[in-house]
Amino acid sequence: MLNRVHTHFRGSLLLLGIALNASAFADEGMWLFNAPPLKQLKEKYQFEPSPQWLEHLQKASVRFNSGGSGSFVSPNGLVITNHHVGADTLQKVGSAEHNYLRDGFYAKTQADEIKSTDLELNVLISIEDVTARVATAVKPGMTSDQASTARNAAIAAIENESKDKTGLRSDVVTLYQGGAYHLYRYKRYDDVRLVFAPEQQLAFFGGDPDNFEYPRYDLDICLFRVYENGQPAKIEHFLKFNSNGPTDGELIFVSGSPGKTDRQLTLAEMADMRDRYLPYVLNMFYRREVLESAYGARSFENARKAREDLFGDQNNRKRYDGYLAGLLDPQISSALEAREGKLRDAIGRDAKFKSTVSAYDRIKRAQAELAKNAPVYNYLEQERPVTVGYRGPRAFAGNLFKYARLLLRAADERAKPNGERIPTFRDSARESLELELFSDEPIYDDYEILRLTDSLTDFASAFGADNPLVKKVLAGKSPHARAVELVSGTKLKDAFVRKDLYGKDAAALQAVHDLMIDLARMIDAPAREARKIFNAQDEIKKQAYADIAKARFAIEAASGYPDATFTLRLSYGAVRGYEQDGKQIPAFTDFAGLYQRAAEHDNKPPFDLPQRWIDAKANLNLGTKFDFVSDADIIGGNSGSPVVNKANEFVGIIFDGNIQSLVLDCIYTDTQARAVSVDSAAIIEAVRKVYDASALAAELEGKK
Repeated sequence: MLNRVHTHFRGSLLLLGIALNASAFADEGMWLFNAPPLKQLKEKYQFEPSPQWLEHLQKASVRFNSGGSGSFVSPNGLVITNHHVGADTLQKVGSAEHNYLRDGFYAKTQADEIKSTDLELNVLISIEDVTARVATAVKPGMTSDQASTARNAAIAAIENESKDKTGLRSDVVTLYQGGAYHLYRYKRYDDVRLVFAPEQQLAFFGGDPDNFEYPRYDLDICLFRVYENGQPAKIEHFLKFNSNGPTDGELIFVSGSPGKTDRQLTLAEMADMRDRYLPYVLNMFYRREVLESAYGARSFENARKAREDLFGDQNNRKRYDGYLAGLLDPQISSALEAREGKLRDAIGRDAKFKSTVSAYDRIKRAQAELAKNAPVYNYLEQERPVTVGYRGPRAFAGNLFKYARLLLRAADERAKPNGERIPTFRDSARESLELELFSDEPIYDDYEILRLTDSLTDFASAFGADNPLVKKVLAGKSPHARAVELVSGTKLKDAFVRKDLYGKDAAALQAVHDLMIDLARMIDAPAREARKIFNAQDEIKKQAYADIAKARFAIEAASGYPDATFTLRLSYGAVRGYEQDGKQIPAFTDFAGLYQRAAEHDNKPPFDLPQRWIDAKANLNLGTKFDFVSDADIIGGNSGSPVVNKANEFVGIIFDGNIQSLVLDCIYTDTQARAVSVDSAAIIEAVRKVYDASALAAELEGKK
C-alpha cells in the first residue's frame, strides 16, 4: 500500500510544474462566500452566480460538527451527507443487536427515525468582517501573553454580543493565519434523526485498498432529518435533486466546510510540518490502527465497537502518509520555495512593506519554541489542533477522560470573566458544550480500558517511566492496572451524574473525589502551562502572518482565498478524467463496473457485495453512472459536500479525493488530483431499486 502511494505521487508530481505554471487558468481555490471568485468564473466559464444563487447555496449547505459537510435536499428537513460522516452517529445509536454501521438502516416512516445522541448541524446565516475590532484590541508594546489575552477577550465579547443579539451560534474565525477575522453566525440544529444508510460494505466498497484511489464504486451516503419543536424543520433553502447527475466536462460547484489547508504557511513552518509534526501524527495513527485492528479481530462485537475509530485512523494514516510523501518530493519543495520567494521579493521591493520581511524570521523563531513545547502540549493538553469540538491529550484516550476534563474545566472556567475563558467554555459555546457533555452514547468499559492502557503506555514510553508526572499518573501501578482502576472507579459513564456534577462549582467538584476527575485535575496545571506557552507563540505568529497578509493584499489586490478553517467555502471545477501511466482514466464509473470489480475478486472482502445487491442486479440499469471525478479544489472536511450545477441543482456528493490529491494540503495541482463524488443518478437508482425505499426516493425527487 505504501509503495503504491509513493509511486503514484512520483507519477503525478513529474507534471506538477506544468500545473503550477498554468495555475492562473486552473480551478483553484476554497473561496469565501462573501468573496466569491466571480471574475475567474466569468473569464473561464462565462458564468457569474448571482447574490441570490450564492445565498441559496450557502443556506442549503450544512456543517456536521462531528466533522464533515452536507446539504438540505427537501423542504422537510432532509439532509444528505456521507456514510463515513454519519458513521459516528451510526456507531453511537447501534448495538450488538442492531449494527447499523455494518448493516445499514432505513426508517420507513418518520416515527422510525432514530434521534442522534449528540450530533449538531450548523447552517451559515451571515458573515461579518470584524478584523478592525479584533486588531485594535492588541496595543503596541504588549507582550505576546498580554496580546493573546487581549485578542481572546475581544473575540469573546464579539461572539457573546452576537449570540445575545441574534440567538445564533456566533464564531469569530481566524483567516489568513491572523490577517483577517470574520464573525460567522450559524443556526444550530441538535435534534437530528437518522433516516437512511446503506451497508458499510457498499459505502466503503473496496475498503482500505481502494481508499484514495480511482476508479471507485462507493455509495458513500447517509441521510438525516432535522427537527424543531418535535416536528420536521421547515426548510426554505434546499437543493433540488437532479436525478441525471452531471455530464463530462460540465461546470460544477462544491459547497462545504474544508477542515484545514497549509498553503499560506511559511517555508519554516512547512519544514517543521515535514520533519516533526507529520512523523508525530503518523506514529500516533499507526499505533492506534494496530491496537484497534487487534481488538476488533477478537470478536464481531469488538469489531463493531472499534469500527468507526479504526476507519478514521486508517484514513488519517493514509492521508498524512501521502501528505508527507508530497512534502518530501523535490519538485514540491521547489514549488513551495518559488512561491514564497516570489512574495518575499515583491515585499522587499516595496518600500512600504520592507520591514515585513522580518515577519518570516519571527514565525521561524515562534515555531521553534512551539516545537520545544510540543511534547508536553500534545500529551497533556491536545494531541493535535481542532477547530470545532473536543480533542483530547494523547496521554489520556477515551470518553471518560474527556468528560472528566470538560467537567473540571467547566467549573474552573465559569468562575472567570467570559473574555478570559478557554473558547470551549465561553457563554456563546455553552449549548454545544452541553450537547457533547450530556451525550448518552454508550460507553464500553473494555474498550475504554484498552485505549487508556495504550495511551498511558505511550505516555510512559515518551517521557520515561521515572518521570515524576508519569509516576504520579500511574500511582505505582502498571498502565493496564491503572486504566482498570480509573475506568472501574469513575461514575462518569452516567449522563445524569455528569449533569449533576456540571452544576457544581470547583470546590464542590473537588469534594466528589471521582477518580477520573482527580486524574484530570492532577495534570491540569502542567497542561494549562503548555497551553499558555502555545497561545503566546501562536500570538507571535498571528501578528507576523497579519503583516504578511497586509503586504499580500496590497501586492495581489486581495484576489486570493484564505487557507481552509472548517468554515463554509465555495469551490468550482469541471467534471473530467485524467491520464495516469499513459492511460486515460474516465471521469465516470457505472453499476456494471461495480459488479465486474466484485467478480474480479470472487466477491471476497473488501470487494464483496451484500446479498441485496446481488439479488437486485437484474432490475438495475447497469449503465447508470456511479461515481465521478472533477478538478474541484477540496480537502478533508469537504466529505458530504453537495456538488451542484449552474442551476444550483444537486448532482452529486463529495466523498474522497484520489491519491494524487493528497498534496492539496500545501499546494494546488489539477494535472491528476481529483475530487471523487457519488453521482446523484446512482443515489436514486440504489435507493429505489436496491433498498426499496420508494418514499425516500420520492422525497428526494420532490414528488412527495
